Amino acid sequence: MGTMHRHPFTLPGLARAMATWATLAALATLPVAAVATPAASGPATPAAAAAATATTPGTALGDLQAFLRQTQQGRSAFTQTVTGPRPAPAPDALAAANAPAARVQISHGVFEFQRPNRFRFHYQRPFEQLIVADGQTLWLYDPDLAQVTARAQREVLGQTPAALLASGADLRTLQQAFSLSNAPDADGLRWVQALPKGADAPLQAVRIGFRGGQLAVLEILDRFGQRSHIAFERLDTRSAFRPGHFSFSVPPGAALIRPE
Repeated sequence: MGTMHRHPFTLPGLARAMATWATLAALATLPVAAVATPAASGPATPAAAAAATATTPGTALGDLQAFLRQTQQGRSAFTQTVTGPRPAPAPDALAAANAPAARVQISHGVFEFQRPNRFRFHYQRPFEQLIVADGQTLWLYDPDLAQVTARAQREVLGQTPAALLASGADLRTLQQAFSLSNAPDADGLRWVQALPKGADAPLQAVRIGFRGGQLAVLEILDRFGQRSHIAFERLDTRSAFRPGHFSFSVPPGAALIRPE
């Protein structure tokens, strides 16, 4: 099995990682109003009835709706497994035996969020890296390189359809960017499948897994063929964060980069 080497927060690296960060962060910071059910104004259409059935309790979409409605903040340890694009099929058995395996990188850390627009990814192993969104700016800090990259949070999230998760007024807004459905249960989880509708979307597919109504797994396949599997552990939605927890100050001696 090949190994994916560490790379700094360069612009190409940011472009490839942005779909993962934006999707997870937007999911966590979706405003509560986004899942409010509008009052019925007349007889339900077959499509509306089917949509209501899809989001009833006991379904993955129902879990997603309940999670978004009830969870205002959270903290969870996570393990992220990133698998590179699969190599092209080999022309023969000898070539297949000598072909490089898909590259894999496994990282561990802590993900924290507070609605409506704050979150922290703290990658702790094998390399420390910190991503902080303070509501205005997305900060990317690499201690080993003593380098901080700062970008406008709205600009960054606006580069992916996942931004609609954070800004949409209801699930219908989300469905403007994604086709949502209940996927078959697997691995002890209930799954939501989200397929981007835009031809230029940075993602091919997203799957969100719930266990007992709690967010357990996020799987993302980006347009480069790279897969990210993020497994959450011990999601804590009760503990409060201290004031300023989602603020960031450039450490002394670190270079600050603001890409154009």
